[in-house]
Amino acid sequence: TEIKNDFINNMTHELKTPISSISLAAQMINDDSVPKTPAMQKHLGTVIADESRRLRFLVEKVLQMSMFDRKTASFKKKELDLNELLEQIASTFSLRVEHTGGKIYMQVEAVDSAIYVDEVHFQNAITNLMDNAVKYRKPNEPVNIKICTWNDEDGKRLCFSIADNGVGIKRENVKKIFDKFYRVHTGNVHDVKGFGLGLAYVKKIINLHDGTIRCESDLGKGTKFIVSLPVLQENAN
Repeated sequence: TEIKNDFINNMTHELKTPISSISLAAQMINDDSVPKTPAMQKHLGTVIADESRRLRFLVEKVLQMSMFDRKTASFKKKELDLNELLEQIASTFSLRVEHTGGKIYMQVEAVDSAIYVDEVHFQNAITNLMDNAVKYRKPNEPVNIKICTWNDEDGKRLCFSIADNGVGIKRENVKKIFDKFYRVHTGNVHDVKGFGLGLAYVKKIINLHDGTIRCESDLGKGTKFIVSLPVLQENAN
């Protein structure tokens, strides 16, 4: 019962994130002082559409989570382009990042960027990493996020990283962050709630796609997540 309550509390927090993005976009639409250029209107409409879809994904995640505990997870895999997926997610987060005065930087170097993944869960995993970057920023400072993609030297792995300039994590805590329900102590921060299911979920999803994830972090400087995935072979089924 305790674990179930923790999960419900955590999911309630995760559901608040897209709601806050939709709310911010709605405020900007209704704010007469914000210039409504066609580009801005299109961007706000895209944010609302993307975040509404993410809400549906999160509801799906709640339904799927029990499957993971029973080890009967069913994936609906399809071919996607990692570079395009990351650019789409970056666009969704740009409003929240720019609201802090920061920016998202993309460094796309992967040539073989096709992946065979479950769109709902894989996109959720990346969104979790981006969400942490925004959530654990330094108070009253712009958050800058750098997203990179590349192929490893032998061409068999496709890699990407998400790095931020946020509060960072103590070295002794880095190895614990993927544990279920583990949360790094953030001091007296009342606006950051949840029970740390996010990174345990991310690791499980990456592992179930035959991938690996690791974290590098310096307290006070920022955090970087590096993910490695198998390149989609022509004969993937």
